[in-house]
Amino acid sequence: MSPGRRNPNLMIMIRRILLALLAGTAVCLVPWTVYLAHTLPDRYDTGQWRTAWVGFDIALLLCFAAGAWLGFRRRRAAVPLLSATAAMLCCDAWFDVMLGWTSAERWTSVALAVFVEIPVAVVLALAARRLLTGAMPRRTVTLRDIEMRDDPRYQQVTRELPGTDADIASKTGLAAREVKECLKTLQENGFVRRGRKGEWDAIPQDLREPRPDDYDGADRERVTAFLDAKYEKEVELLAWAAANRDGFGPWSTAQRTSTRLTEAEFRELDAEYRELIARFIRRRRRPVEGEQELSVRFYAFPPPEAVPS
Repeated sequence: MSPGRRNPNLMIMIRRILLALLAGTAVCLVPWTVYLAHTLPDRYDTGQWRTAWVGFDIALLLCFAAGAWLGFRRRRAAVPLLSATAAMLCCDAWFDVMLGWTSAERWTSVALAVFVEIPVAVVLALAARRLLTGAMPRRTVTLRDIEMRDDPRYQQVTRELPGTDADIASKTGLAAREVKECLKTLQENGFVRRGRKGEWDAIPQDLREPRPDDYDGADRERVTAFLDAKYEKEVELLAWAAANRDGFGPWSTAQRTSTRLTEAEFRELDAEYRELIARFIRRRRRPVEGEQELSVRFYAFPPPEAVPS
């Protein structure tokens, strides 16, 4: 991997300073909170009460609107905004209940906090987490999946998504009956879904490789042959990309590096890569002008010199 503009040692130092600052602030807040608990009065008259709460609600409204707009477009910026909105709702619930505890409307404040503000805050936090991880349905490739991969008709159909039965049949040259059968099988296996207007769309999935040891007899041989053919195609694809690298323009990139990781760190790296890819895959469902289909690959393995002979 070519060195980037950022110094990795500097970034590590900055991260450590920030973590130390957060920990130090948490420690300092302990005596400060104890001090406030013993010195603040139970009652305090203040001005601009209406302006403070109306301003807070306007800020909350803007956070909801901006969060919805960014969330529908699956923008990364929605994550901190949704998290901030959830925190503001929790603050709203706390101050509504505490400041209105001696009033006649205290149980109304409690009900709103328990049944509205806190649940909505939880939903927003979960939505932020989902946008952050970009989780996709995860499962292992099955024998039925292998059968579909061996049938070129399924590849033809999925390349023309999204589209209606008639559109796909017209573009692939397959009979309408064949297209319907393929789409039905793909739907049963979770690869496609049909919209309200009859248009089929692909469902991204996180497919894991099958383990030959989980099968016996002919099924094990079939899985082994599938994996062998899969990696043979991958090597052919990589060789073709290397031979044609000058013809891709801005539509290609390649990095390589080596590092030393524990198994837990390696699993963390793999999980973060999958989350990153999933986020971009799920960004939108409809084709847009200027987009280009890309083949993205990630391989991590011990080099030959690191494998015991």
